Amino acid sequence: MAGVSRRSLGSGAGARRQKPASLGNAANASLGAQPRQRLRARGSEHGVASDTALEALLKRDRLVVVGGLAGVIALAWIYILLGAGLDTAASASSDGAQGGAMPGPLDAVMAAMQPMSWTAGTAVLMVFMWWMMMAAMMLPGAAPMILLFAAVNRKQRAAGSPYVPTGIFAFGYLAVWGLFSLVATTAQWGLERTELLSSTMVGTSVVLGALLLIAAGLWQLTPLKHACLKHCRSPLHFLSHHWRKGRVGAFRMGIEHGAFCLGCCWFLMALLFYGGVMNLYWIVGLALFVLVEKVLPFGHRIGRVAGVGLVAWGGLLLAGSL
Repeated sequence: MAGVSRRSLGSGAGARRQKPASLGNAANASLGAQPRQRLRARGSEHGVASDTALEALLKRDRLVVVGGLAGVIALAWIYILLGAGLDTAASASSDGAQGGAMPGPLDAVMAAMQPMSWTAGTAVLMVFMWWMMMAAMMLPGAAPMILLFAAVNRKQRAAGSPYVPTGIFAFGYLAVWGLFSLVATTAQWGLERTELLSSTMVGTSVVLGALLLIAAGLWQLTPLKHACLKHCRSPLHFLSHHWRKGRVGAFRMGIEHGAFCLGCCWFLMALLFYGGVMNLYWIVGLALFVLVEKVLPFGHRIGRVAGVGLVAWGGLLLAGSL
């Protein structure tokens, strides 16, 4: 019995000795869990701080892009409103050019104007004038595309891709309209030489004006016009199908988007030869129409209606001239 008691006492003592050990293990586990929790909390706080810093950086980049784009558009419009360096009146109307009375002091201004003497300097000035006018009219409609490109580019930059300035994409877009400006200046020179364009840069031929209206209206109804308009109206669709990496890729993307916009709107810009190259009402009207056609959900329908209206307008003018 004594042996049994000693064994039982020994086993009881052993149990009592193991119990503190198990408590110690639990305590150590709980003490070890607390530092891990603190580390996870610190890591989470660090991640939140990193995300906040990244969001602040991206927000600043967005402000830079938006501010730069708005600044370029504002400067282009100021340049146009100040006369684009030309001694002409922006409010000259096609009626005035065809013999109607012009209001107020514009009579004296227009009467004093002489046909332009075309020199190399004049040609450069006219190309620059057309280019700034296209920037003022087309950049507002291209703003959603430029801003989306900047947003995608920021995300890729945050993921470690090389930085590509949004201005490279925008410059590629404007380069296309610079080429158009060169063609428009050549056309303007030819029309002035044949006296189909007055010294105030307004069409003098009713027949030419009617044909321009009809041609622009018919172009509004063609499948090619609407194929180009589809790319202009859907920035996400364009970027998903035409994305290219790097600075050269961004420039090429800008050229491609500019080409689609040119195919969409070049005939509308040609109407300035009817209404007046520096006619402020026509410039603002066409700019608003381009913006509505590209941005509003029902813009493509407005484009079709406008096409029918332009054809009817041109037909009436042509019938009246016969």
